[in-house]
Amino acid sequence: MKDLDQLTASRRAFLGMAAGSLALAGAAGPARAEKVKTKANIVILGAGAAGTAMANRLVERLDGAKITIIDARKRHLYQPGFTLVAAGLKSADYPVSNTKDWLPRGVDLIEEGAAEIDPEGNKVVTTGGKTVAYDFLILATGLKLDWDAVEGFDMNMVGTNGIGAVYAGPEKAADTWAAMDRFTDEGGKAVFFRPATEMKCAGAPLKYTFLTDDYARKKGSRGRVDINYFAHGGSLFSVPIVNEKVRMLYDDRGVKTEYNHVMKAIDPGKKIITFSTPEGDVETDYDFTNVIPPMVAPDAVRNSPLPWQSGKWVDQGWAEVDKETLRHVRYRNVFAVGDIAGVPKGKTAASVKWQVPVAEDHLVADIEGKLSPSTYNGYTSCPLITRVGRAMLVEFDYKNNLTPSFPGVIAPLEELWISWLMKEVALKATYNAMLRGKA
Repeated sequence: MKDLDQLTASRRAFLGMAAGSLALAGAAGPARAEKVKTKANIVILGAGAAGTAMANRLVERLDGAKITIIDARKRHLYQPGFTLVAAGLKSADYPVSNTKDWLPRGVDLIEEGAAEIDPEGNKVVTTGGKTVAYDFLILATGLKLDWDAVEGFDMNMVGTNGIGAVYAGPEKAADTWAAMDRFTDEGGKAVFFRPATEMKCAGAPLKYTFLTDDYARKKGSRGRVDINYFAHGGSLFSVPIVNEKVRMLYDDRGVKTEYNHVMKAIDPGKKIITFSTPEGDVETDYDFTNVIPPMVAPDAVRNSPLPWQSGKWVDQGWAEVDKETLRHVRYRNVFAVGDIAGVPKGKTAASVKWQVPVAEDHLVADIEGKLSPSTYNGYTSCPLITRVGRAMLVEFDYKNNLTPSFPGVIAPLEELWISWLMKEVALKATYNAMLRGKA
C-alpha cells in the first residue's frame, strides 16, 4: 500500500509539473510593450529550432520589419526524438514535421541554402545565386555532421553489419534500432564513442550505451553482450559531478570504459574500428556500434570571416560571439543562436530556449537605440536516459553548476520515472511551444 501511495504521489507530482510547464509554454508570458516600429531588414540563416523560434518572437516584437529566413530544408526535425526512435519507442515519423508549418505569417522564406556570408558588405548569397542584404543577421544554421571525416564510412551501411548512426536522421535512427534489436538478441561486442569536436547533445552517446545495456538485460542476453565506451578525452561528461555519476553507473552495469580514444575509421567488412590515442592508433573489433562523426560549422559560416580566429575552435568554425549576449565580437549586427554559436555550452534544444530571448532582446534594443541587460548563463539540459522508464534530468550552466528546474521534486542525479516522462512526454510539447515563440 505504501508503494502504491508513493507511485500515486509521483504521478501527481509529474502531472502537476507537466501542466505547469505546458501552461508556461503555451502562454506568451507577461503582456509585452507596444510593438517597436522599424524598417529593419533582418535575415535569419536557418529554420531549425533556433531560427524558427527567433522568427516567431521577432514578429511579435517588431512592427514593419522585413524578416527573411534562408533554409533549403523542407522538413523540420525534432532532434531530441532521434534517441527514442533508435530505442524502438517511437516511429521514424515521430520527429518529422514541415518547416513551413512553424513559420509565422509575414516572414519571407527563401528555400535555398546559404553559399556565402559577407559581414563586411552586410549580405548573404544563396546557393541559387540570390544576394540578400541585411541590417541584422542571425546565424541559426545548426551544425554539419562531417561524415566524410570518418574513413571507411558510408551512409548506406547504417542498419547493416551492426552499424548504427542515431544522429543521421529519423530513418537512420530507425535502422539503428533494427541493428541494436538484432544485436541484443544475438549477443557480441558493442563499441560506443563520441567525437573530439564540440557536439550537439553530448549525452546522447551515453544514453544509447545505457539503452543497449537495458535491452540486453530485459531480453536475458546481457551475459552474452560485451559493452564498451571509448571516451574522447579524460572523462565521460564535461560536468565533474555528472561524470562521476555516469562512471559509477557504468561500473555497476559492467560497461567497460577507455579514455583518450578518438574514432577515426571503420572497416565494416572486418568489423574493425580504429581509434587515435596518445600512444598511436588502436584497433578494436565490434558486432554493434553507433557511429557519431565529428561536428563542425556549416561551410558557409566556416568559410566566412565569422568563426573564431584563434583558440580551440579555430578548426571547427563556430561563430565568434560573446558567450553572454550571443552578439558577434567583431560584427555587432550579427548574432548566433543554437548549435552554431561558439560558446562553451549550449548545443541542445534546451539551450536554444534560453539563448533566443537574449539575442532577441539585444537586437530589439539596438533598433530602439537602447541597451539590453539580458544575459545567457550557459544553461543547458540533458535528460540522460539510463534505462527505459528511468532518466536523470541533468541541468547545468557555464560554471558546471547544477541548475535544477524542479528542486526538491526532481533530484538531478537520481534515476527517476518522472525524469523519464519529462523526456518522453512533456519535452516535445514544450519544444513545440518554443518554436512558436511562446516558451
